[in-house]
Amino acid sequence: MTVAKLLPISVCVIAGNEAQRIRRALDSVADWAGEIIVVLNDDENDGTAQIAAASGAKVFPEPWKGHVAQKNSAADKATQPWILGLDADEEVSPALRDEIRRAMAEPGDHAAFCFPRCTHFCDRWIRHGEWYPDVKLRLFRKDLGRTEGQEPHDKVVVNGTIKQLHNAIWHYTYDDIRDHFETLNRFSTITAQQKFMQGSRFRWRDLLFRPPLRFFRGYVLRAGFLDGAHGFLIACACAYGAYMKYAKLWELSLRRQQPFKDLPEQ
Repeated sequence: MTVAKLLPISVCVIAGNEAQRIRRALDSVADWAGEIIVVLNDDENDGTAQIAAASGAKVFPEPWKGHVAQKNSAADKATQPWILGLDADEEVSPALRDEIRRAMAEPGDHAAFCFPRCTHFCDRWIRHGEWYPDVKLRLFRKDLGRTEGQEPHDKVVVNGTIKQLHNAIWHYTYDDIRDHFETLNRFSTITAQQKFMQGSRFRWRDLLFRPPLRFFRGYVLRAGFLDGAHGFLIACACAYGAYMKYAKLWELSLRRQQPFKDLPEQ
C-alpha cells in the first residue's frame, strides 16, 4: 500500500465553538497537509479543542483579536512554506485536493493560488448570484502573503503572481435563515463601526439606493434568479445587509451629533 506524501502546506484555521462543523473541515485535509494549526478562541467550551487535537491539529487558545489579526496569528505559527486558509464551516473538495496536489508538484514562480467557493444553503448548492463563484485566495507562500482587510472581511494580499484553480472549496454556511440574518446583523454592526471610526460620513443616498442596487446586482446581473427561490432570498438578504450597514452608520452619526438627547431625566 502506497502512502501519499504530505504536501508542504500548513492548513490554518481560526475557530470558536465549532464542534458541530470543524471535524468535516479538518478531515478534508488531515491525510495530505503537512501541518494543521487551529487558533481557538480562549472562551471555547463545546469540545472544539478536543476534536481538533484528535484530528492531528496543533491547537492554540488565544483571546479573540478580530478576523485579520487572528488569521495572521495562525499563519505566524506555521512551519511549512505554503499556507492554506480554511474556515471551520468549509471543506476541501476531493477535486480541489487533487488539483492542489498537481499545483504543488509544479508551483512555478506563483506566490498564490485562488479557487472558487461553492456554498450549500438550505439543502441546495448555490451556483449563481453574489455567492458564486466567490473566488477566494487561500493558498499562498508564507513569505509572500499576509492577511489584511477591514473587519469582518479579511483578504490575503501577496507579493507575486496568482494562478486560479478550477475546482471549488465547499462552504456549509448558515444553519438556517435565522442564523443567516443574525450573522448579517452582527457583521453589519462591525462594518458600520469600522466606517464610523475611519470617519466615513452617513449619506442618505447610500441608504436609499445601495440596498436595491445590491439586490439588482445579485439577482439580475449575476443571474441569481437561476437559483430559484434560494437566489431570490439570498439577493434579498444581501440588500438587507447593505440597508442595516448604512442604517447603523446613520445611528452612530446621530448619537455623535446629539449624545444626550435620549438620556432619561435624573
